Amino acid sequence: MSTLRYASSLPHPPADVFAWHTRPGALHRLVAPWTDTEIVRFDGVYDGAITELKVDAGLPFRPSWTSRHAGVVDGQKFEDEQVSGPFARWHHVHRFDSDGTGGTLYEDDISYQLPLAPLSDLAAGPLLAPIADEFAYRHRTVRDDLAMHARYGLPPLRIAISGASGLIGTALRHVLTTGGHTVLHLVRGTPRGDDEVGWNAEDGTIQADRLDGLDAVVHLAGEPVFAPRWTDAKKDRIYRSRVDGTALLARTLAALPRPPKAFLCASAVGLYGDRGDLALPETAASGDGFLATVVKDWEAAAQPAADAGIRTVHLRTGIVLSPRGGALAQMLPAFKFGVGGPIGNADAFVPWIGIDDTVGAYVHALATDVSGPVNLAAPEPTTMGLLAETLARVLHRPSVLAVPAPVLEALGGEAAREMLLASARVVPARLLDTDYAFRHPDLETALRHLLGRPRGGAAFPNV
Repeated sequence: MSTLRYASSLPHPPADVFAWHTRPGALHRLVAPWTDTEIVRFDGVYDGAITELKVDAGLPFRPSWTSRHAGVVDGQKFEDEQVSGPFARWHHVHRFDSDGTGGTLYEDDISYQLPLAPLSDLAAGPLLAPIADEFAYRHRTVRDDLAMHARYGLPPLRIAISGASGLIGTALRHVLTTGGHTVLHLVRGTPRGDDEVGWNAEDGTIQADRLDGLDAVVHLAGEPVFAPRWTDAKKDRIYRSRVDGTALLARTLAALPRPPKAFLCASAVGLYGDRGDLALPETAASGDGFLATVVKDWEAAAQPAADAGIRTVHLRTGIVLSPRGGALAQMLPAFKFGVGGPIGNADAFVPWIGIDDTVGAYVHALATDVSGPVNLAAPEPTTMGLLAETLARVLHRPSVLAVPAPVLEALGGEAAREMLLASARVVPARLLDTDYAFRHPDLETALRHLLGRPRGGAAFPNV
């Protein structure tokens, strides 16, 4: 049997670090986003509990990996043993030892045997290198999530989320549940459990009684904006899904006997339009175009909640970077094949933000008294040319094949002009003024974290 060990120090008691791992969103937070890994089953952390994954093995299909937990000692350790999967044997001990100063020595100790050993041991280095990168990601994520929860010190909250299955909603609910909060999902159609609340913005129906007494409501739902071209029908769905849905929620929350303390409503930096290199804090005037009109009416639709004394926040979100979806996921294939490059105008400012800082900003909005518009963009100004250059460098690929703006406009029309060609130098003034601590304020650090590409190729010890 061969062994692997990954360790880091955390300034939190072992009981807190152990508890984080036992909560519903923990495994989702630990799966590296650059892998095509699906969580099929996660029973929790107790003796006999089963975890089943479809793992990314670089093959045309994803093999199953099933493990069983054992040796659980509350606040100290748990183990998992492979039942079936890609290794001949795999035994993983998760340790949470006191470091003698109130913190935790956080360790992953693994004993394994490759299939066809000892022949396969000759190729162990290349096969195991991705595992080191993934464990480095895990240790960074646990460190940063625990630091965020400790900083805000929120008591357990009950929070409803619309759009909980989208890119942002999925990440947010997993962060919230690992923080000890309870999340209800606003779903279209008939609820299938106690954690679902029915609503339908199109016909104006909602289970209002299920929202009474909640601590907060987060509204993320809306028709996807990205499309090759915007038809009139697509534009109507984009507009109505945001404005009508927000209005329904705002009116409903305002009329509740026990309304939530906070209504966090997604918004967009599309409000600012195409503004060149002009700095755009939240006080900047709105721009022109379809998206600017949508955002103005979208934010105005939440006014009944604010008028009822509910703290209402408009989170004007930029381009969220995640390999699991959105712009980065669409760019990655071309860059991995070495044919990527700037899309449109290389000098256009791109208001990017990493997925972890996106959900971190939502937690910040829950925990502080911020209200009104809040720009969700990283503090480092970045152009399309710099984004392409940085992504290529992180992936060790050239950045050579630019897509000219006239081609994009000819193919996409209005959608391309507003989504791909507009320049918006968005400034996160409200986040900075209220002391939000960005996890990844610069582009290269964010991309290396999200894509598992550590500087210098060393995943540890600098997680």
